[in-house]
Amino acid sequence: MIILAATPIGNLGDASARLVAALEQATVVAAEDTRTTQRLLQALGVANRPRLLALHDHNERQRAAELVERARDEDLLVLSDAGMPTVSDPGYALVVEAVAQGVTVTAIPGPSAVVTALAVAGLPTDRFTFEGFLPRKGGDRRRALAALAGEPRTMVFFEAPSRIAETLAAMADAFGAERPAAVCRELTKLHEEVLRGGLGELAERAQDGIRGEIVVVVQGAPAREISAEGALAQVQELVASGVRLKDAAAEVATQTGLSSRDLYQAALAAR
Repeated sequence: MIILAATPIGNLGDASARLVAALEQATVVAAEDTRTTQRLLQALGVANRPRLLALHDHNERQRAAELVERARDEDLLVLSDAGMPTVSDPGYALVVEAVAQGVTVTAIPGPSAVVTALAVAGLPTDRFTFEGFLPRKGGDRRRALAALAGEPRTMVFFEAPSRIAETLAAMADAFGAERPAAVCRELTKLHEEVLRGGLGELAERAQDGIRGEIVVVVQGAPAREISAEGALAQVQELVASGVRLKDAAAEVATQTGLSSRDLYQAALAAR
């Protein structure tokens, strides 16, 4: 089988007993960075030295079929540098291939920067969406944020220190400077810090630089009060731009709290 194993995102004390046992027993490990995995084995006091195979963004699609075939005969332990494989890390293409080929996939759960940041941010946790890294180019980033401006769920993003000030400024433009957010850095590490406030305030604070591994959590858009006629007009505008009617009704329903079915039926009746 294929075993996806979560590794510490900072504090080695978060390594689970299951992870350590799996490392002790593994004969082959597919690792995002074999050097990082070697250091992890040493830090955890694991005497076993399994065969390490590189599995990263640049070779995963080419190696997926080969590794799945290997997993038919022996367990393949899959590690990313930190957190759970496949979550903004290598492993997704491997899992897709394994599912297609009927090879069992299981997981050893553990640390996750996404849910850790969500838990400490102090923002609504009942519904959230993980958006990963935003596009690097300014125009692409603005379009991505514009598409999320009406998202009602709490949003979780990853960002690099070199781009965090620019990203927070773009978020303030797209979502409003007063939209509550949290910048979580170095989670579980010695210098862990959570900065909370409006996006405009956080963008200003970021001008002096923010170091370390960063997760940004942004509160979702407040529900908008809108008439049924106004909501129907929004559905019709989306359809006119090329969005399928069913998808347009669902999107407007999410933003307004109105019934997707009622919007769909109203749009059909208006045709």
